[in-house]
Amino acid sequence: MRRRDFLRHAAAAGIGCLATSGVRSHGGSGDTPPGFPVIISTWPFGREANLEALSVLKSGGSALDAVERGVMTAEADESISTVGYGGFPNRDGTVQLDAAIFDGSTLDGGAVCALTGHRHPVQVARKVMENSPHLILVGEGASSFAIAEGFTHQETLSEAARAAYQKWRQKHPDGQGKAEGHDTLGQVVLAASGKIAAACTSSGMAWKLPGRVGDSPIVGHGLYADDAVGGCVATGVGEEISKVCGSFLVIELMRQGASPDQAIGETLDRIARRPGQIPSISAAFVAVARDGRHGAGAIGSDFHYAITRGTETQVVKVKPRNRKG
Repeated sequence: MRRRDFLRHAAAAGIGCLATSGVRSHGGSGDTPPGFPVIISTWPFGREANLEALSVLKSGGSALDAVERGVMTAEADESISTVGYGGFPNRDGTVQLDAAIFDGSTLDGGAVCALTGHRHPVQVARKVMENSPHLILVGEGASSFAIAEGFTHQETLSEAARAAYQKWRQKHPDGQGKAEGHDTLGQVVLAASGKIAAACTSSGMAWKLPGRVGDSPIVGHGLYADDAVGGCVATGVGEEISKVCGSFLVIELMRQGASPDQAIGETLDRIARRPGQIPSISAAFVAVARDGRHGAGAIGSDFHYAITRGTETQVVKVKPRNRKG
């Protein structure tokens, strides 16, 4: 069975053993279906991504076009140290970028991991989806594919990121300091047509081991979408999100009848309850149901997301579920 056919059958079958907790995460859901389109992104800088995606939709672009162009705003913003050109490098001083894009209409996707020499990995990820038989390309293979598709090699280490790296190496001359940072940009677009698309883009943890890949470019972990249910994206410590197949789990819980908030809450609880889990672990999800309801939730630290309903956009703060008081 072809990979894409398998994904379609798996999503249609669902997961019969899933059960929702019935506990709503704090902050930012809509019980009444809002105006369309609905666009949701992680973090305050997701606001600009939402506005760009909305502009694309207004110009007649598809949900897939909108989500691609939306996350490209962060990839081009040098002030964002966790995404694209402004992203901090690995412990060797090399910027390795990850991105994925997913079409909820067809369950087709594309992703690149540890991509070097290209500032807009989400564009390359879409080419992987449309012009290759594969779902994921990594490292040199991803970079070679990008060149073959007509992308030109670009410098991806910004001056600010270079200065931050030099400062880190002075503090850690052996290059063995702790990796840090996890503010992935993820976005879900629900167009007025009912089509849903999702994308994630990230430079990964700063000072990570070369070749490290988190949840962001992995379908079902950092992002998932199905027009029949909704779309979800994640941000946080990718290793922990991946251990529960986070975004896929949210969508499957929604398929079983949970609201976006309930599905996110149950998924976060599973991450937090994992044996040996450290209390301070950070993870967050945002999701949109096919009827326009949305939800958001986080554990570990405060989280903000940007939500666009119709033509109105706002940034909402979410209190972590596991914070007392």
